[in-house]
Amino acid sequence: MSRLGRTLERICKGVLLLCLVHFLIMMILYFDVYSQRFDIFSRFNNGRNTSGAAGNGRGGGVAGGHRFLHNLSRPNATFASYLATAERLLPSAGTPANHTPATPKPLPPCPEIPPGLVGRLLIEFSSQMSMERVQRENPSVTEGGRYVPLDCRPKWKVAVIIPFRHRDNHLKYWLHYLHPILRRQKIHYGIYIINQLGEDTFNRAKLLNVGYTEAVRDSDYDCFIFSDVDLIPMDDRNLYHCYDQPRHFAIAMDKFGFRLPYAGYFGGVSGLSKKQFLKINGFPNEYWGWGGEDDDIYNRITLNGMKVSRPDVRIGRYRMIKHERDQHNEPNPQRFNKIQNTKNTMKRDGISSLTYRLASLTKHPLYTNISVEIGKPPPRPFRG
Repeated sequence: MSRLGRTLERICKGVLLLCLVHFLIMMILYFDVYSQRFDIFSRFNNGRNTSGAAGNGRGGGVAGGHRFLHNLSRPNATFASYLATAERLLPSAGTPANHTPATPKPLPPCPEIPPGLVGRLLIEFSSQMSMERVQRENPSVTEGGRYVPLDCRPKWKVAVIIPFRHRDNHLKYWLHYLHPILRRQKIHYGIYIINQLGEDTFNRAKLLNVGYTEAVRDSDYDCFIFSDVDLIPMDDRNLYHCYDQPRHFAIAMDKFGFRLPYAGYFGGVSGLSKKQFLKINGFPNEYWGWGGEDDDIYNRITLNGMKVSRPDVRIGRYRMIKHERDQHNEPNPQRFNKIQNTKNTMKRDGISSLTYRLASLTKHPLYTNISVEIGKPPPRPFRG
């Protein structure tokens, strides 16, 4: 035999040896994968015997009155799909008396301090933002702006409520930052944008009452976070859920030099449980224009025997998206008189006296938009 012939013979033997090794490896892998499911065959045989008896000896491969056929020659048909088909059909042919279906293991409670938190965040508003980008960044957020952790069971079900009008650009940044933060915090949440229709004077607190009412109708929330759309937390350890006492989150804004402006301040971002919210009769409906409603809410909390809880000042830091004051949201000149009368007005002015007209409710991929008409402010008394 020539040298070329001997070389070709060695190559052929080598190829055959590689094929044999490959075949053995594949057999080992298949055996390892399916050895855990060999009990299927015994159940299948039992099913055949049972169905054969039921059919008076006809059709030894019948399950539930239907011929058990599985064509392994079809494209994409596998032995695994054959076994899966057997498992679907066998229960109707008679399940062994000692067989009990496996119950899903309950999820553990979510940790008080989630392990995936980052801490201090870099917040900037110079880059261009679009809803399409935010949606790509948050594929696990479902319609209406909802999210549920898959690996643990949160203590609270949180509705995040934002009073809104003509702030579309701010909303993009808010969603861009808050969705990832809330997911890392293991919060079960939904986002609700409460849009005041028309150009009459803005009423923040009344919109928050509307948000509470519509969120409760939408789902069984037990915790409510009320946030302005232009405030972004600078630390994800500022956990957006409810506490034993009403919570004030935004205690150190950049516009106030990262300090609390005064002891009774409750503006920006706050949170109350359902029980706490109802105890204070919700928020006042009669603060038209800018200012005063957050001080009224603080009074309601203290007058009902509760205290405001706050995070550490190093964690409760916020950046505000700079903007001009909105039209039709001028300072309310009556706010100081109203704040002094909270004790007399809180029982009759609040969630119990709320009136509005729901114009539309639309579930977008990243949030639920609720557009409402809330009326007009009463005419101011004439001063002669």
